[in-house]
Amino acid sequence: MISLKNVTLRRGAKVILDGASATINPGEKVGLVGRNGAGKSTLFALLNGTLHEDAGECYIPAQWRLAQVAQDMPETSESATDFVIAGDTRLAAAQAEVTAAEATDDGERMAHAYMELHDAGAHDAPARAQALILGLGFKTTELDQPVNSFSGGWRMRLQLARALMCPSDLLLLDEPTNHLDLDALVWLEAWLQRYAGTMLVISHDREFLDAVTGVTLHIENAQLKRYGGNYSKFEDMRAEQLELQQASYARQQEKIAHLQKFIDRFKAKASKAKQAQSRVKALERMEKIGPVLAEADFTFEFKEPANLPNPMLALQEVSCGYPPPEGAPAETPPTTIVRNVSKSVLAGQRIGILGANGQGKSTVVKTIARDLRPISGEIIEGKGLAIGYFAQQELDVLRPQDTPLEHMIRLVKDTTARGALSGQATREQDLRTFLGSFNFTGDQVKQTVGTMSGGEKARLVLCMLVWQRPNLLLMDEPTNHLDLATREALSVALNEFEGTVMLVSHDRALLRSVCDEFWLVSRGGISPFDGDLDDYQRYLLDEAKRQREALKETQAAAVAAASAPPPPVAAPAKREDNRTRQMRKELEQTEARISELSREKAALEERLAGQPSMDEIHELGKRLGVLQDELGQLEERWLELGSSLDR
Repeated sequence: MISLKNVTLRRGAKVILDGASATINPGEKVGLVGRNGAGKSTLFALLNGTLHEDAGECYIPAQWRLAQVAQDMPETSESATDFVIAGDTRLAAAQAEVTAAEATDDGERMAHAYMELHDAGAHDAPARAQALILGLGFKTTELDQPVNSFSGGWRMRLQLARALMCPSDLLLLDEPTNHLDLDALVWLEAWLQRYAGTMLVISHDREFLDAVTGVTLHIENAQLKRYGGNYSKFEDMRAEQLELQQASYARQQEKIAHLQKFIDRFKAKASKAKQAQSRVKALERMEKIGPVLAEADFTFEFKEPANLPNPMLALQEVSCGYPPPEGAPAETPPTTIVRNVSKSVLAGQRIGILGANGQGKSTVVKTIARDLRPISGEIIEGKGLAIGYFAQQELDVLRPQDTPLEHMIRLVKDTTARGALSGQATREQDLRTFLGSFNFTGDQVKQTVGTMSGGEKARLVLCMLVWQRPNLLLMDEPTNHLDLATREALSVALNEFEGTVMLVSHDRALLRSVCDEFWLVSRGGISPFDGDLDDYQRYLLDEAKRQREALKETQAAAVAAASAPPPPVAAPAKREDNRTRQMRKELEQTEARISELSREKAALEERLAGQPSMDEIHELGKRLGVLQDELGQLEERWLELGSSLDR
């Protein structure tokens, strides 16, 4: 078990834990909660050994294997599959031991090394890694793409897959749902529910915590308090405790006032001095109950729109997608993701946009937001349409060197240039006041954005969005980096907003709270989704299962093709030169040799899985090493020949 006894932990001058104690039992799945800045990530640093306690004792079993998501952005040209496989530390150690054993020519050591490699799952490591990668939203065509070819959010998904690939007894997850779509989130929940080890997770997603945790550890006032139950149970129990504490505090204050009144009245009288003195001592001995200090919740609201066109907009046979890349030949066609959409968006609608990863949710939103031009068709906008767009990458477009006040001043200038001002305050003092309503007070309005947390940046984007006074809100994953309090504030503000909302989000609590209808983006089109979010989760799990089965079929076909005799080469339509004929002949010979060696390798591995003698193990191991080297060289030559002949 993990045991913290009277632990004091400091980060610089700040005391994170002060004599805190807690116990986490093997196999428990724990949600670590607390306000931003309470010390959740610092506690993770203590558990993973980055920090050490200043006082007290932190005990974690020495034999426990730890897995966590690396926070650095991976920079490597290796394929996505190989990058994730490398996360299996046991497999990597076994492969290193096989290499070392082969170099020593020690038969017994080689036998143990090959057995360990087999036990570490070398035979199915690629399949396990690819199941994780696909579950987190990648396409089958991306499995062999280099890691460097993906954007930052997708690389962090690969880091998550790498952590899940690692065999572990303790899994630490800090905001694992950031950068995930709803389909990937549903898959991750199912995976974590099957995880057999001990898990601690930090998350601001209420439904995710409810689904994967059974214990809640709350950090508050430098103390740790354990609650048996998921996040919703924790909220209920904490509310009851706060109510009891407030009632006890009120009763104690009445008692203190009564004792103090007696002391003040009789302390000067000799006949009552003894009784007064005993009450003074009773007051001194009394353990004081603290009042419940209400946490300063963040709230905001969207201003009433200047007008509400109805319909807001109409899509007529619209196809959405991306233009050809720069530098592509003139005849290169655009990439179409969603085709022939004919829909109207009315005033006051609350639309949740659903769809598995890669189906085109963000593409549709970008097209409506005017970030992308329609490939075909027409979007007819209502007169006076004012779009407020919160993009997934909105935080990336903030200028790190600028302050919140400078962002607001530039927004005023841009809006004025477009002639879109509608009564908003524009003086610097008014802008400071407006920023203050989003908790940017005092010197914070002059703090550079680059030094702010993700939550503070998201609040700034919300502030700029509200100031523009939109009547149509397009929100693509707005809750990334928002804490629970700010998510609640956003939910309330969206419900009170008088305009139209179109929302893409993996936060199911927000979708349930805000949306009263859903559009499903699927298989190149958009259709109404008849069902609730629970129905949609079942749909996503079925889609994920279908993808996994398709991958297995593809892999099985590839294995069959590799072991089958090479097909006869069709006679060329025209006379080939001698060099081409020689290359074709070499290609046929290489394919035949690869097929022959593959069959021999499979037979050797089957014999190793039995119970051969030590001498036989030695010979089999040596032969396997030779086969692997020759196969690697032949496969490289086969690729070279194939590429040359395709030109």
